[in-house]
Amino acid sequence: MWGAFAEPADSYYQIRPECTDVPNTKFKIKPGKTLSVRKWQAAFTTEGFLDMGKTLNRIQRGGIHPSIRGEVWEFLLGCYDPKSTFEEREQIRQRRRLQYASWKEECKQMFPVIGSGGFITAPVITSKGEPIYDPLVLQETNLGANGSDFFKELASRGPLDQKVIQWLLTLHQIGLDVNRTDRTLVFYEKKENLSKLWDILALYAWIDNDVGYCQGMSDLCSPMIMLLEDEADAFWCFERLMRRLRGNFRDTGRSVGVEAQLTHLASITQIIDPKLHHHLENLGGGDYLFAIRMIMVQFRREFSFCDSLYLWEMMWALEYDPEMYSLYEEPQFEGERTEGSSKGKPKSINQCGKYERENMKNGGKSAEGPLPISVFLVASVLKDKSSKLMTEARGLDDVVKILNDITGNLDAKKACTGAMKLHKKYLKKQAKK
Repeated sequence: MWGAFAEPADSYYQIRPECTDVPNTKFKIKPGKTLSVRKWQAAFTTEGFLDMGKTLNRIQRGGIHPSIRGEVWEFLLGCYDPKSTFEEREQIRQRRRLQYASWKEECKQMFPVIGSGGFITAPVITSKGEPIYDPLVLQETNLGANGSDFFKELASRGPLDQKVIQWLLTLHQIGLDVNRTDRTLVFYEKKENLSKLWDILALYAWIDNDVGYCQGMSDLCSPMIMLLEDEADAFWCFERLMRRLRGNFRDTGRSVGVEAQLTHLASITQIIDPKLHHHLENLGGGDYLFAIRMIMVQFRREFSFCDSLYLWEMMWALEYDPEMYSLYEEPQFEGERTEGSSKGKPKSINQCGKYERENMKNGGKSAEGPLPISVFLVASVLKDKSSKLMTEARGLDDVVKILNDITGNLDAKKACTGAMKLHKKYLKKQAKK
């Protein structure tokens, strides 16, 4: 299923041959450092308890072997408690699959393209909830003649609930984004895989009343489809990732949630490299909106596909909090994670990621909670390109161009190491204030 250890891990995911402009991966599987199948299996007791501390150390050293990446990610993202047994996790998995099937059936009743193997890229209703008889929709779906019947039935329903209208208005935008997500990969040459991605995002948009669907979520969800064969398992992995990131996508009408992260990025840069911060301010970039994509889609565009996955698992391992599972099992979407909301015994520091341990030891937390390591990753990139930005950037367009030029030329492990160093330096300077 996968090649020799010296083979680039991107070969596991197969870039389409004609896509010659796709950046090459820098990450290669390294014997003795990567979390291998053997090391992963050895980390469990006979009952199924996982030694998370040793697992995190291994991931931080060399990432995860592609063949087990999906199941390891489920732990890193808080889908399962490492202190659970094999049997307990299987019960949770089956319960979640049933819940997903129930939601999917609910969505299918409202719009039968869900689960049909097709998806749409054209709107089906107006903002007032009136059907749009677009032949492109019928052409794109597998509904055939039944498509016309659906629109007639939709028209006969009378005034639609506002939540339903908003959801139906979202579906074609999801389709447009799905159509351009990771299309350099052989995996997405199959329409059923594109449809699976669309189904998951459509369901998420339905159940998350507060955020719904926003552009960029398809980039975050796409790897889950590839790594986890069961659609429901992929959904829950994505749902856990969104618990970390959904605040970035929240739109209050006056601002988008990610702006809070950009404000922190500005503060960090001002402390770490005051001259660069002052230069960016003079260029009109003091709001740091030029870095919004890096944070929103977690560097998916700045790294090759495989390197971005390696970066993600490195970040999650560094940030890992053993309380995550119990926090995530609270009622869904009732609000963001709050400090002190966990119940039970104090968490064991040796089961935390290195970044989380530093925050615990040094109190490196903002009023909203711990700053995500992704903010320090962006700060590290800016620091690394400081000289070029200072000498060549004469406007915001230059800043964007310089940052775009790094695409495919970043090293995931080096980036994480740089972020950790900046984090430590930031904590020290904060402590002196």
